[in-house]
Amino acid sequence: MRKTVSTIDRTAISGYPTYCDGYARPGNFGNGYVSVVKVATGTVEKTDDFLLDGIVAYDRAEANDAYIGQINMETASSFCGIAGNVWGYDLAYNSALNTLEPMFTAKQYDGSDLPVYNAGPLIDAGIALFGTEPHRRFPPAPGAHVICANKSTTNLRPRIGEPDPDKGEAYGVWCYIALSITRDRYNSADLFIEDAGVWTKNDNEADLKAFLEEHQKAVAWSIVACGKDQSVLYDRTFMAYAYVIMKPGFVGTALTVAPYVTLAQRAVPASGFNTLYDLTLSDWEQTVGFK
Repeated sequence: MRKTVSTIDRTAISGYPTYCDGYARPGNFGNGYVSVVKVATGTVEKTDDFLLDGIVAYDRAEANDAYIGQINMETASSFCGIAGNVWGYDLAYNSALNTLEPMFTAKQYDGSDLPVYNAGPLIDAGIALFGTEPHRRFPPAPGAHVICANKSTTNLRPRIGEPDPDKGEAYGVWCYIALSITRDRYNSADLFIEDAGVWTKNDNEADLKAFLEEHQKAVAWSIVACGKDQSVLYDRTFMAYAYVIMKPGFVGTALTVAPYVTLAQRAVPASGFNTLYDLTLSDWEQTVGFK
């Protein structure tokens, strides 16, 4: 079920004309927030300081794809609650979701099926909102404090013949994001699951992708388990992953993140925030001047 206009105040407008802002910041209007879905990777050539290398790789992951660079990321637990909206689903609905077929189904604790869909259209919706680093639209304000559901991993692939301080070969890094829409969105929260890890078997991209395709079922298991613990059933799950095989002598970061933001004022149609429940993503882009 998608959210619609209700007595719950889900309005989420930032104090900036062209920048989104973090949830619960001074100057925001409304009690609501907007969850945006993103997975990305970043790499950098190794120097003599792994800590600095990791900072650069992480920042590149933030800047790649949907642009959320230059923010102060604050980590939160992973739920989109009754005051929240999912960008590309509740607001500015991405019509590409209509053509999706389930990738697979998981069995919930009551015996019902949980269909799992590709989260690509939600990823694309985040890019449409924030823009990319070279072509920014309404990204979070530079220096904004933004609460995010997030996980990441940063690892080094040693140069050929160079000893690995961890005594293990890291060929790649990967991450997942999964968003499960609860059946009762007025009394339960949608669930984010983030996962991230290191690929150590070989530098064959096809092998890594085959592992990630299979690992989706483990991510789905965790969703069902969390739902059982809270007596919550889900209507559907959207899942996506990102990965990179590092070159020898490179450091890589895989970042899965769902920022909780308020929308830039110019990202809100002149007809008002609630109009976003009825607009498609394409309609929204045209309304705010990107088509």
